[in-house]
Amino acid sequence: MVTNSPISSSSPVQEHRKDAPTGWNEVQEALAANAGLALLLVDGQQPPAVSIANNNSICRAFQSSPEHGKLCDPYCGDAHRRSLEAGTTIHYKCHAGLECFAIPVEIAGQGNYAVIGGRAFARGADYHSLVERIRTGDLQDLLSGDLFENVIFAEQSRMPDLADRVKRATRKFHGPANTEILATDLQVHDPENKELELEVERLRSELEYRARFADSLQSFLERISSSDPATTYQSIVSHSRALLQSERASLLVFDENANVLVLKAAIGLAEDPATVSDMRVGEGVAGEVLESGRALLVEDSATTGRPPAPAGRLYKTNSFISFPITIGGRKIGVLNVTDKSGGGSYDDVDLSLLEIIGPQVALALERAEWQERATEFQLMSITDPLTALPNRRYLEERLTEELNRSRRYDYPMSFLMIDIDDFKAYNDNNGHQAGDLALQITAHCLKGALRSADIASRYGGEEFCILLPQTAMSEAAAIAERIRQRVASTHYPHGKSQPLSRVTVSIGVSTFSSLVSTAETIIAAADRALYKAKHVGKDRIEFYRD
Repeated sequence: MVTNSPISSSSPVQEHRKDAPTGWNEVQEALAANAGLALLLVDGQQPPAVSIANNNSICRAFQSSPEHGKLCDPYCGDAHRRSLEAGTTIHYKCHAGLECFAIPVEIAGQGNYAVIGGRAFARGADYHSLVERIRTGDLQDLLSGDLFENVIFAEQSRMPDLADRVKRATRKFHGPANTEILATDLQVHDPENKELELEVERLRSELEYRARFADSLQSFLERISSSDPATTYQSIVSHSRALLQSERASLLVFDENANVLVLKAAIGLAEDPATVSDMRVGEGVAGEVLESGRALLVEDSATTGRPPAPAGRLYKTNSFISFPITIGGRKIGVLNVTDKSGGGSYDDVDLSLLEIIGPQVALALERAEWQERATEFQLMSITDPLTALPNRRYLEERLTEELNRSRRYDYPMSFLMIDIDDFKAYNDNNGHQAGDLALQITAHCLKGALRSADIASRYGGEEFCILLPQTAMSEAAAIAERIRQRVASTHYPHGKSQPLSRVTVSIGVSTFSSLVSTAETIIAAADRALYKAKHVGKDRIEFYRD
């Protein structure tokens, strides 16, 4: 889990502004603000710089990190030496994908300086690549609340222009006396530049939202998941619509048996969703996207050569995204968004947001599929009539599915075998009706202690099993303890007559591993751990270890 940690006191010093030539800081800040790019005055290995103006917040985060700052050493870190050796402006792209330049300068008769400038993303692909590293790669612990505070975007052509203005500034600079005049003289009043600044500001606000969203990504799956499949479908559409700032969104789920996409939920459609026909794979935009497995981002459908949408759909804009939902190559469905709020067009930032939530949506859809199948299975008598829990047949089918998923994606998975202690005595002393009620009470305790994705079932007699998908042993231990305490603290009509003066359970825990990797072995391992729990005292939890 990503956490926002303050920069430690051992973070490298960023700059020594007091060492800059008197008056230069003001000129540098004016140049950087006018260009919308970063500028640094350096006199050796960086950091520290002599002074910094309008620094890219991503660079600041890197160079505030003792661990990740080393990645910058061959680039901005060594830019002073390389530019002085070259004797002219050098251009480079750093490891983070930022376009930069470095130029040797002399300021007010003082040499041995270089100015590093730019630090901007010139291509959306470079930005997306860095975000992936931050989200799932080697930079996950770099994510913080201010990482996207000042992300800079700019055309590559603006780098030489700023380098030229830096040259003119250093030649004209004579100290504080001409600082204000010089700063005004070097400003460029370009309407197109102002328009670009507004666009960068728009992107920055979206990036800030992205940073906030990344912090809560862990809980996104919980927000879109429900025990009711229809609610899950509608939640996916509503949360995706809010994230992408769209007025319309729709979710189609792939029916493998019929080879069609079925509309499951929609918001903002001009027509009744119930009247929308199923779509075959390969047909229409969504069918093509599912077949190819590649997202389709259209900024203006009028320029694509595609036939226009039917007039009855009343689209407000010509921009949309159609995004395939897949898991390991398996086709799950398609998510569509259109009519962006404010009438704007969708772009790469919007697409990358869908790429972030895509795996979460896929998992939620898989669960919804299982829930729908569970509803169908109930017609085949796979629900235990006494406890209303799924029975052994359903459990074994789900267990096989989850084991396959764990093997394919290297997910953890755990399994609990639970037995009511001294249940025969309870049944014999109090009657079968009392025994049945005790089983029902225990089933209720299990349901109340589990998460929405966990599967509790009645295995037979007084035994229950719980399947814990994507759950390691440490988390399974916490869940098992919660169950044990819940049963022990629950009132049973004849609980005080039991040997421990209350109804208790013993629990055996097994976890998926290279040796425990089939339905038979994981059940047998949990059963062996349960036997040990019974043997050494009951009302306890034991773990099977390879």
